[in-house]
Amino acid sequence: MPTKHKKLVMEEHIGQPPSKHEKREFPVGKEGLTFCRICSAVYYKKSWHHSLLKYDNLPENMKVKFVVCPADQTILDHQFEGEIIIQNIPDKIQSGLMNLIRGYTQRSYAKDPMDRLIEAKKTRDGLRVTTTENQMAVRLAKKIKDSFKKVSLEIHYAKPPLETVHIKMRFL
Repeated sequence: MPTKHKKLVMEEHIGQPPSKHEKREFPVGKEGLTFCRICSAVYYKKSWHHSLLKYDNLPENMKVKFVVCPADQTILDHQFEGEIIIQNIPDKIQSGLMNLIRGYTQRSYAKDPMDRLIEAKKTRDGLRVTTTENQMAVRLAKKIKDSFKKVSLEIHYAKPPLETVHIKMRFL
């Protein structure tokens, strides 16, 4: 018995980059599949996914596009949506803090391929953490505050159309 093979139409995404006011999180056009060239995330049914394994019945003759996903584009552009500056970190909790940051961001990435830790870099007076999503940075900062208790927290949102958040934390 012959098997049906799904025919995929290959189409390269070429055009103007999105304006600063246009949402980059959703590629132009709603039909078909959009794959990220860098991380292989897939845009389908109005959101980004790690894979298409949970979708059994994909339509035949589906258009396929290849782009750079918003998370990878943010990293390539040396930008971020979330920044956490942590100061006055006691020596005895530095490794625990780094483990919390790595673990939290890995779990967040497992849920959503657009949630990424860009960098956790030691600075002269603490730590600078950057993320691809502002909401993830806020949740991470609140998790750090809940875990270590004696931490002050200041959250500053940028004015629209920017979507960045700058968070300052200081151990007391």
